[in-house]
Amino acid sequence: MGIKRNKNQILFYVWFSLLITIMNYTAIEVTQYVNEVKQERIELQKQKEKVAKEKREKELEEQLKMVGVNKEGKEYTYDAKEIQNKLKAYDYSNNGNKIVFLTFDDGSSTSVTPKILEILKEEDVRATFFVCGKTMEDGGEEVKELVKKSFDYGNAIGNHSYSHDYHTLYPGRNLDIAAFKKDFQKTDDILKDILGKSFSTRVIRCPGGYMSWNNMEKLDEYLDENNMVEIDWNALNSDAEGKKKNSQELVQRAIETSDGKDIVVLLMHDTYGKDETAKALPDIIRYFKEQGYEFKTLS
Repeated sequence: MGIKRNKNQILFYVWFSLLITIMNYTAIEVTQYVNEVKQERIELQKQKEKVAKEKREKELEEQLKMVGVNKEGKEYTYDAKEIQNKLKAYDYSNNGNKIVFLTFDDGSSTSVTPKILEILKEEDVRATFFVCGKTMEDGGEEVKELVKKSFDYGNAIGNHSYSHDYHTLYPGRNLDIAAFKKDFQKTDDILKDILGKSFSTRVIRCPGGYMSWNNMEKLDEYLDENNMVEIDWNALNSDAEGKKKNSQELVQRAIETSDGKDIVVLLMHDTYGKDETAKALPDIIRYFKEQGYEFKTLS
């Protein structure tokens, strides 16, 4: 009996030890599994937090993104697409609500732009500047600082190409869309360098005007695909047409060409040699104020 009891005890201890071993092994596996699950959850949570952070950063970037104007300048802006549609339809009516867009091409320049900026500030109005990349580049830091000063005041900045070279952009009077996009992109890059990576502009003006060239359908497609707008004009002070004019002649042309229009997009220039435009500007602004026009920018 004693031997049998000993065998049973030994067998019990063997099975018990085996059970303990199995339980310990199972516990280790369970612990490892639990730890793996915890780690996966931690990694998943980190991934979720990363995605959420990237989303917040993207939303913040979009909020900070400056499309043609800075934050303060937004109160003066008007939807350029709506104005483009009006210009294309030759419909300048606006239910008697008069708005005028002062636009300046080909700048900035150290001789004329500072005078124009000072007048705009004195009259408390804003304008849209269609700048050329090469002009800014050739002008160095002084001109780049003028662009920044104009932008900081709340004026809108549009793209007027880099080269302003008709032969490059429209060889044989036909649009070269590849050359056109490359040329305008160079100015975009320069503007980002001056105004910050968050700056962009959806508003462009074709050198020589949109209506002057052939095969422009490709440009229309490109602009539509990229939510961009081309803006011409429906009035001008003629500071780049015909014989050289004095300031009073420029004022008179601005009045004549805008007569009877609720919506006026006035073409002027702030490049070198346009000093008479700067002299004419105060009278032009006062005329539109007296006629009840509201001054807006394009973006």
